[in-house]
Amino acid sequence: MTHPIWIMTSAFDTLSLDETIEKAKEINVQGLDLCVFRRDGQRDDFVATHLDYEDFGPDQASSILEKFNGAKLRLSIGAFENLIGGDPVHRVENQNHLLRLIRIAHLLGGDENDVKVGTFVGYNHELGNQEGGFEKNLLEYQKIFTPIIKYAEDLGVTVLYENCPMEGWRPEKFSGTYNNLTGVLAARKLMYELIPSKNHGEIYDPSHDVWQHTDPVEVIAQTDMDRLKRIHVKSTRNLPDPFWGNMYPTQAVNPDLAKKAGVPQPSSSWDRHHYEATLPGFGLGDSMDWRAFVNKLKEKGFEGPFEIENEAVLSKQTGKLGAIVQGCKAAVQNLAPLLYELTDEGWVYPLRNFKELKDFHRSDIPVKTMDGF
Repeated sequence: MTHPIWIMTSAFDTLSLDETIEKAKEINVQGLDLCVFRRDGQRDDFVATHLDYEDFGPDQASSILEKFNGAKLRLSIGAFENLIGGDPVHRVENQNHLLRLIRIAHLLGGDENDVKVGTFVGYNHELGNQEGGFEKNLLEYQKIFTPIIKYAEDLGVTVLYENCPMEGWRPEKFSGTYNNLTGVLAARKLMYELIPSKNHGEIYDPSHDVWQHTDPVEVIAQTDMDRLKRIHVKSTRNLPDPFWGNMYPTQAVNPDLAKKAGVPQPSSSWDRHHYEATLPGFGLGDSMDWRAFVNKLKEKGFEGPFEIENEAVLSKQTGKLGAIVQGCKAAVQNLAPLLYELTDEGWVYPLRNFKELKDFHRSDIPVKTMDGF
């Protein structure tokens, strides 16, 4: 079975949608996961907004479907924020934005076109600091997401959670780095028990488990494949740390004391877990076995796309468009023998597998907000 390779458009935040589509064609991928972050949100790392979410109706949906069919690309949409914790005002705005994206996905065909909506859940540390804080976060998730997932279900849309713990979402002086409920498999399984609907599932990024010293192959072995709809292609090169170890995050102490003791300190809130973001086959060794990982996915019947999420130090983080494109091309070539079909031209994705997105000409529906439930 062949699998398509897509690109998450956060890699091309400086480009328009049309320019990003041209880059996708140059890189020779089969789809785009469009980042549609709030323009007034709090995040400033690896974000992009490639759809006009404030002025989106049936006409805009038809135009997008025609554009993607013309480019022979598939699509999904997403924005990844804290929806159950953090600043209370932004928390509600993030919830409302997710509802807006569910409406947009519906107009684009939703599950009938395999247009999913990606998101985080986030974490509420006011609850988390209490006794039983993890379970209290699960119950907060249940309270907030039960109407959201019911809304998605009614519109024929599936919401997908990504598994990054978002280790840099709090300043480095906090001792913990678990800032997104979906960061471990146990939480995701518990979430599906709390909200049994089939209209939510997951995007799995193996790199996040690699730096947590968890084998992604074993995670897939325990994953409910009915829930798994996307794979993020991002690698991690783990770095040894004899000072703080590799289980807990680096802790911040008085800089003068640390300097006298010769103990390293975090340079930022994201520099605490001793790893480097990479892409498969681009410039660095990799701390995971991609062949074993893909083989396990195939063994378990995974059928979805592999999405390149380019945050690599030698690619996206250079800020150079050429290096960003280079890194994406390298990832495609590295994965091609694992995902594509062998032909006289090498490992190639068969064009016959492309399915046009259908335009259902759905009637407009009003924008929903949380206070409407």
